[in-house]
Amino acid sequence: MKSAIPFALLAGLMLVAPATPLLAQDAFPSKPITMIIPFPPGGVAELTGRPASIIMAKLLKQPVVIVNRPGAGGAIGAAAVATAKPDGYTLLMALASVSTNPEADRVAGRAAAFELSQLAPIALLSADPTILMVRADSPYKTLKDLVDDAKKRPDAINYSSSGNYGTYHVATEMFANAAGIKMKHIPYAGGGPALNALLGGQVDAGLLGPSVAIAQIKAGKLRALASWGGKRIVSLPDVPTLKELGYNVEYNIWSGLFAPAGTPEAVMKTLRDAVRQTAEDPEFKTAMARIETPIVYMDAPEFKKYWDDDAKRLIEVVRKIGKIE
Repeated sequence: MKSAIPFALLAGLMLVAPATPLLAQDAFPSKPITMIIPFPPGGVAELTGRPASIIMAKLLKQPVVIVNRPGAGGAIGAAAVATAKPDGYTLLMALASVSTNPEADRVAGRAAAFELSQLAPIALLSADPTILMVRADSPYKTLKDLVDDAKKRPDAINYSSSGNYGTYHVATEMFANAAGIKMKHIPYAGGGPALNALLGGQVDAGLLGPSVAIAQIKAGKLRALASWGGKRIVSLPDVPTLKELGYNVEYNIWSGLFAPAGTPEAVMKTLRDAVRQTAEDPEFKTAMARIETPIVYMDAPEFKKYWDDDAKRLIEVVRKIGKIE
């Protein structure tokens, strides 16, 4: 009888011991989550990421801390997430430029900072067409005015972007190729600095997302010439699309959330559920409506297909741009 007691205790310990790590794995999140914005403050990624982080923090019952990691057209911040520990605690709020970052490195003759395969899509949150903007006092009243001048003076008209091979650079070059014109590209470290350059008269034109463009139009500082959308933007009914004007170009600035590839499925499910609920949350809807950016939600499987198709198209544009000296 004496030997039976230790044996029973041992058996009990054997049953309890494996449960401990399983419970620990199920505890996600048990500490703050970092959401990296790979651009300076003031751009589309942050305008989407900040309200999303607030709602996600409430749902996950842990802080979701925004960290801006700008540089190299978003590649520095994206690489930080791609190479982070795949545990769900380091996320990336990326724009479409994430698709072109690795190819841009290769075109430039350097090793890619990361590969697309190192990122796992969680969800798409927004997708808006870019808008070609000039200052309100610009001589360009219509897109035709700008195109006609660009044809007379190749490379004389300059435009700002969020960085080489970034969202605004690729979209503008798509249009320039279709229009048969050449404009001078002036890269900045993000959408915020690119906007400041346009407002400050350092460049003649620039692209913006509707969330930023509409505020500047209402303030009487900028004028919209055309949008890259498949249809006119509801808030800007007088602004024609490039397709309406005869240019077969369409481009959306999308904002999507990513985790490092290899993040456990259970953790990914928790994050996916949180983003889905965020997209449905009235507070988030109000925040996005305030910046006039429509919510375009896609869960991971649908977003992955959308991303793959978009990346193929954009990578071809980067290859056409070629190496920037």
